[in-house]
Amino acid sequence: MTGSALLGAEAPGTPPAGPVPRRVRPPRWLDLRLVLGVLLVLGSVLVGARVVTAAGATVPVWAAAGDLAAGTVLAPDDLVAVQVRLDDVAAGYLATSTDPAGQVLARAVLTGELLPRAALEPVSEQVQLALPVQAGYAPPGLARGQRVDVYAVADPAAGATDTSGEVSLVLAGAPVQAVSGRGEGVLSAATTTIQVVVGLAGDDVPGVLSAIGGRALVVVVRDGTTGTGPATGPTAPVPAPSAPAPVPTTAGPTG
Repeated sequence: MTGSALLGAEAPGTPPAGPVPRRVRPPRWLDLRLVLGVLLVLGSVLVGARVVTAAGATVPVWAAAGDLAAGTVLAPDDLVAVQVRLDDVAAGYLATSTDPAGQVLARAVLTGELLPRAALEPVSEQVQLALPVQAGYAPPGLARGQRVDVYAVADPAAGATDTSGEVSLVLAGAPVQAVSGRGEGVLSAATTTIQVVVGLAGDDVPGVLSAIGGRALVVVVRDGTTGTGPATGPTAPVPAPSAPAPVPTTAGPTG
């Protein structure tokens, strides 16, 4: 056997040669795929949070606490704050950051209805007139925010000093601003005088007082609060119905 053959042969008992080890490179934190993955995750989180926030976004606005007729001068107790989602129409409703007290309703607003800005008008020259009414001549449910017609009647039992026998409409469609003096309990009686405060134009006050002329007043509540026009003054009196004339009779034959 030659020397070259001896050099190429492995010695007995020598383990086979293993793979050549490669140098391990440390991870690169700026790897492009890693950066893109992080950006995608962050983007999806931000978009999801924005969608959830937008879906639950509400704004505080005013809503009517009860039925309010057109012409009602708003008071703090007439409204309640509610949280609602209005999106693009939020500007059309009155936010709770605005105090509407003292403003006048241009149209009727029902219980729970959001208060639109278009339903408000600047404080006009409307005045408030207090009318004394016997409790028995006003509905027991008479309350602020209703619209009423007021009649003058010649009824001594209601405190009238003029008993001319005429009934006339002295005020039509007037918004009730307040009701006071109503008794409660067993001591209240139909003869108790209550004060009904109504709103009307200042120029109509002399005509209304002249039309009353010492007669008693009867208050009639209109159904609903849909009236939108201002209160109107007195109308021509309606004569009270007279007693029917007796029907003449003829005596039958006798005998």
